[in-house]
Amino acid sequence: MNKIGIKIDEDKIREFINDMILEPRKKALKWSEITKQTPALNIGYPAQHLASLLTGYEGKRSGARGDDISDGTEVRACNRVDQVDECQSCGEKVMRSENSCSSCGCQKIKRKNDSKWLFTIRSEKELHELLVTKRVLLLLTDYPDFEKNNFDKIRIRAFELYPQDERHSKFVEIMKNYYYDIYSKNLERNPKKVPAPKNFWPESYQFYLSNPIKIFECNISSVNENPCIDSIYFISPEADRKNLISENLPKSLLKKEELTLVSQVKSDFLNENEKKVLCLRD
Repeated sequence: MNKIGIKIDEDKIREFINDMILEPRKKALKWSEITKQTPALNIGYPAQHLASLLTGYEGKRSGARGDDISDGTEVRACNRVDQVDECQSCGEKVMRSENSCSSCGCQKIKRKNDSKWLFTIRSEKELHELLVTKRVLLLLTDYPDFEKNNFDKIRIRAFELYPQDERHSKFVEIMKNYYYDIYSKNLERNPKKVPAPKNFWPESYQFYLSNPIKIFECNISSVNENPCIDSIYFISPEADRKNLISENLPKSLLKKEELTLVSQVKSDFLNENEKKVLCLRD
């Protein structure tokens, strides 16, 4: 399929988020109070639906196998909402909705915010398939005020990477380095132990170095009682990505040598119309 086939508007996206993400989560929270099981829902399949709505392309009816989107887009989802936390005193698991440990009563809780995107690359063939992919779509659900222990607001964001575009050449380099320098060498040292997938961390140095383009952001308040979608930022699938600015890289993430590298990256492939790609922010 070469043409955008799904007509998208903001109302349709709002309806989907309410029907497939917010309402199921409300029910999961209700039953979590009774069962004491985590309310975290598998984000995989809702992510596939959302990916189709954001790109305008249908899925390939393949479930977890085959192409994620009919235009060849590879979808990765990361959910940092409702992670299971840990008591700093006894080490027992604590749910996000709990303010103290049910085992020892301690109120010192280590809140987890460490979910990431995983890229499984176990052969040169799989590496090649990733690097010739038309587009990689990264979906992220998290808490914008996590550092303030505010778990009543969540946001959903989507970022695009184009492995065949020079603008995203660092993403290609990162994946090649993982396969050849980490995966292959570890497997050679211990053939009986399959190395872990590539961890691609949201808002990390490698993430920003890859020049991700944000095409979607949805902010939701009162998410634990009466969810309300406050705002939606959405770039139409028809919009020219060449005119969109990549996510700014926070200076706080960089060491001195990395600041030098970023400057080199900018000079390597920025043209006159892309002066703000890979900008730094305080």
